[in-house]
Amino acid sequence: MASNKFIITAAITGAVHTTSMSPYLPITPEQIADEAVAAHEAGAAVAHIHVRDPQTGAPSREVAYYKEVAQRVKAKCDMILCMTTGAGIGATVEERLRSVIELSPELATFSYGSMNFGLYPMAESFKGEFKYEWEDTYLRGTESYVFENSFAMLKQFNNIFAEHGTVGELEIYDTGMINNVAFMKKRGELRAPIYMQWVMGILGGIGATFENLQFMYNSAKNLVGQFNWSVCAGGRVQMPLCTLAMNMGGNVRVGLEDSLLLSRGVMAKSNAEQVEKIARIGREFDLEPANSEEARAILGLKGLDQVNW
Repeated sequence: MASNKFIITAAITGAVHTTSMSPYLPITPEQIADEAVAAHEAGAAVAHIHVRDPQTGAPSREVAYYKEVAQRVKAKCDMILCMTTGAGIGATVEERLRSVIELSPELATFSYGSMNFGLYPMAESFKGEFKYEWEDTYLRGTESYVFENSFAMLKQFNNIFAEHGTVGELEIYDTGMINNVAFMKKRGELRAPIYMQWVMGILGGIGATFENLQFMYNSAKNLVGQFNWSVCAGGRVQMPLCTLAMNMGGNVRVGLEDSLLLSRGVMAKSNAEQVEKIARIGREFDLEPANSEEARAILGLKGLDQVNW
C-alpha cells in the first residue's frame, strides 16, 4: 500500500448535535444514506453511521433504520460502513451491540473506557429555539451522565466483535483508554488488527490540542506497538487537528457529527463539503485519500460480501 494514502471517515449525523442546530443535519435513513454516498464520491472510504427518529431527529437504536441505511448505500457504492455501538445516551449493552450482532458489519465503534460525557454546555450556548422538547432535555441530562464501558463490558464487546468478524474502531476519548487497550491486548482479549479513533474535545475527555495529539500518539506507540489510528475533533479545531494527524501518518474523520462548520462562521451544507476540504488539504501535502478497497486492506477488514445486509 502506498505510504501516502490516508483514510477519510465521514461521521454522517451522530448523536451529539440536535435537529434544531442545523438545517443540513441528515435525519431519515434515506437522507443519511444519500449523505454517505455523496461523501464517498468526495473521497471518504468509510461512513460512521448513527441513525435518528425520522420524525423528530432524536437518536434512535432501531436496527431496521441501520439496515435501511446500509442497504441504500450498498446499492450505490462499496463504501465501508462503521456502525456505532454508542447508540445514544443511556443505551443498554444489549441495545448497543445489536448493530453488530444483527448486521455483522466490517467495522463498528467500540468505546474503550468509561468517562463523563458532557453535552450540556451546548444547550446553554444555543442561541435559537429548540423545535422539539427532547433536544434541550437530552443535552442538559448529560450533566449527570457517565458513559460506562467497564472492563467486563470491554471483554464482552471483544468477544462479540470477534464472533462476527467485525473490526473494532476503538474510540479513545482520553489517554487512560490507551492503557486499557494495552492491558486487554496483553491479556489476549483484544486481538489484531488494532485500530484506534482518537476522539478529542468532548467535555469529560482529552482536550483537542496539537500537544495532546502528539502525547496520545507517543503513548500509544510506547504502550500498544502496532496499530492504525485516526483522529476526530469537534467544532472549529476539526480541520487543523485532522491536518496534523494525516501529516503524522494517521487517518482522519470529519463530518456533521463532529462539526457543523465548514470554516469559521460558515455552516457546512453537507458531509461531502467537509470531505472535499480535507481531501484537498491532504493533496496539498502530496497525500491521497484511500478508496474503500485500499482502506479495507489497511484496516484488515473482511469485505463487503460478508456483512448481513
